[in-house]
Amino acid sequence: MLKSKYCAVAVAVSMAIAPGVGAASVFGSLGNFDVINDTGFTAHGFEIDLEGLHSSDITDTFGGVGRGFPSGRGFDPATSVERYGSPTITEYSNGSTFGTKITYLGVFDGNTASWDYGTPSGTFITPGDNCWSGGGVGYSASTPCDHFGVGTTANATKTTYSWLVETGAPGVLSNGVVNLPAPVWNVIPAPVVGNPPVVVAQIQAPAPENEAQFGEAIWVKVFTTELADPVVLEELVGGNPKVEQAVTEVEWQLLQKDPGNPLAGQLESGYGVPVGPNAASILRRYEFYKYSGVYDPETHEALVTFSDSHPNDPNDPLYDPTKVVDLGNYLGAQNAAVNLAAAVPEPGTYVLLLAGLGLVGFAVHRRKRYAH
Repeated sequence: MLKSKYCAVAVAVSMAIAPGVGAASVFGSLGNFDVINDTGFTAHGFEIDLEGLHSSDITDTFGGVGRGFPSGRGFDPATSVERYGSPTITEYSNGSTFGTKITYLGVFDGNTASWDYGTPSGTFITPGDNCWSGGGVGYSASTPCDHFGVGTTANATKTTYSWLVETGAPGVLSNGVVNLPAPVWNVIPAPVVGNPPVVVAQIQAPAPENEAQFGEAIWVKVFTTELADPVVLEELVGGNPKVEQAVTEVEWQLLQKDPGNPLAGQLESGYGVPVGPNAASILRRYEFYKYSGVYDPETHEALVTFSDSHPNDPNDPLYDPTKVVDLGNYLGAQNAAVNLAAAVPEPGTYVLLLAGLGLVGFAVHRRKRYAH
């Protein structure tokens, strides 16, 4: 199976309100992400598979009609935001499994056996959220990345991202899977009505290809801010003043799944800390970097130079030139926000409004690893 390792991301997020208690409800969350095509093949589209959701659960898509951005095709910022234009939203059912696919797709001309648009495979160092016509890095036909996004009103049981690549017959596309560490949010109402809630955000490293080994390792930085007004989809892009307000929450953390510990590879932010009384939204920015150090040849565990909270970075005052540099290329940024509002208790329950990609999680495990 083809795999695009990790990407610049700003994805839609997940939230929940527990029944019967609390002082805040969620009325929406939106997000976007850059994704680099490193499959080795030119892609002619991108797919977001949200298992367990109906099309009626989809609220927003990046590049979709009516979102304040042009929704046409191409590279002209006056007519489009990304080369494929508006995506299609399609429900599917396969026995007991159902879901909805958000598909960005090029147009194939059977007469000439050619596509109108494609995303070339390659590497791309971007300051984040720039793989679209408004990103400011010269987005063009040669740019090996694109920008996508989706918001929902329910929680997907499983989320899969795929580049759609042509590897055989002309016009026939197959799925090149993309592994994204998607943030999931849990809005925990205060036990006393009128008090602020706790807003927890969690990200998790991608699952390993070999279940008997550790997964791929990635470095992450986390920035956060509280805002006095709601956030909308168009604001969750790099350079926006709301995103730029975020301050450092986690300087560095290495995330890697451990086959012997189901809680490994998770990073949780905001646990136990109520939001401010005037907060209308919480915004977090995640910056991802490739782990370029040494892996254990048998277990695939990352053998970091210092610790999982301190990479050996040539730009760091503690840089050790005698040891392996384990901070790799910048992979991109993910911007996500949760919007809050005063809640009115209903008999026995609050209205649930979930937005995003992934499962709500609570546990956090930060496991220190040192080079052997």
